[in-house]
Amino acid sequence: MHDVGRFAGRHVLAELHGISPALLDDSDFLRSTLEAAVTEAGATVREVMAHRFAPQGVTVLALLAESHASVHTYPEIGAVFVDVFTCGDRADPEHAVRLLAKALNATSVELSTVLRGEY
Repeated sequence: MHDVGRFAGRHVLAELHGISPALLDDSDFLRSTLEAAVTEAGATVREVMAHRFAPQGVTVLALLAESHASVHTYPEIGAVFVDVFTCGDRADPEHAVRLLAKALNATSVELSTVLRGEY
């Protein structure tokens, strides 16, 4: 059951390692991969934006009806920081991170979940 206006959410913070530097510098791939992961995890994507840094690295932000998701890459070390926050119980932010890690072929995934609001 979905409670309208329920003040509760899960905030997942993750570090993924062992990723191909080429993938972590490809803003189009990262945009589509983040969008697919959060959508498959039950979130509703409103907008996705990306910025590529010089000489390398990409930040992607997905605005969700449920809140937000972001990635910030470090191609030089094959790593990415991931942040997925979803309100309510429709979307599963942990699943979104696992899907993203799989799509990136990450060899290491460290994640923590913070329950926010009223549980």
